[in-house]
Amino acid sequence: MKKLFWILGAALLLSMVSCASMKKPFAPQPRVLNLALTDEAYANRYVDLDYGIRLNVRDARANSRILQKYDASATTLPQVSVNPEVLPFVSESTRRYMRTMGFNLDADVSTDYMMNLSIREFNLSYLSGLGWSGTVQLNVEVYDQNRKLVYPSVVAAGRISKGGSANDFLTGAQALNEAYANALKDIDWDRIAFFLKRASSPSLEKNKQVTGEGNTALEATVIRWYIDSAPKGADVSTRVVSSTSEVKSTNQNFVGSTPYETTETFDIKGLTFNNSGNVQIEVTCEKAGYVTQRRRFNLRQAIEQKEISTKFNLVKEE
Repeated sequence: MKKLFWILGAALLLSMVSCASMKKPFAPQPRVLNLALTDEAYANRYVDLDYGIRLNVRDARANSRILQKYDASATTLPQVSVNPEVLPFVSESTRRYMRTMGFNLDADVSTDYMMNLSIREFNLSYLSGLGWSGTVQLNVEVYDQNRKLVYPSVVAAGRISKGGSANDFLTGAQALNEAYANALKDIDWDRIAFFLKRASSPSLEKNKQVTGEGNTALEATVIRWYIDSAPKGADVSTRVVSSTSEVKSTNQNFVGSTPYETTETFDIKGLTFNNSGNVQIEVTCEKAGYVTQRRRFNLRQAIEQKEISTKFNLVKEE
């Protein structure tokens, strides 16, 4: 009889273990983290810029899961989502951040620069003993009006760690939001604003090329021309002579007769302050019965002196 009870008890225990093993693992309750811009931008820092900028945000995450690591559970990873969704949140909050700083967004499609912001990472992790860790990476590029890359692809990163329990998802949300705020701070806004502001002197934007859009200090530099001759009434022509591939040489262009006096700004495409030393203006003076004369003026010197002036003493042809 005892042996029978022992066999029945063993069978019952085995049945209980078997049923327990067939139970599904406990699934944690889905969590929704509220996204918010927790840090305000420096107000009105860039209110005097000459050009506007457009913002284009795209989601470039290889893994869009918000919670990447969670070692508090060996079998399950909690389902975590965010409100609002990452892409509309980053787009709206970055625009608000930029407007607060004074950037003029969507001012004029013909002159606006373009800022591409790619979301590379936007995630959260929990590690026992360390707590919550938020990571945000934003890839930044800026193009000019001609869609030429002026601010190369740079990653702005924000990371933050906060202590807390595995069930404290409110602290996790704070870590994620603070990481995003740090990523926005990591963007070199001063450098971006530099391209949207015309400098007071060409020497302050040494590599900024003339494109014909009027957005460089070179194009705003007024040069005084005064060309005279003895005798007067000679024809004056000019041409660009370049020894740099960035600037093309030009054909001779008639501009007037001596005494020739005017003020003009430079509109020589490809010209920069740095390459201006390799570019010359050739002035030709011609008059019937006299020998044609030519003189060349270095553009770097002309830019610094803001003047091109000379007098031709013409010699009669024999």
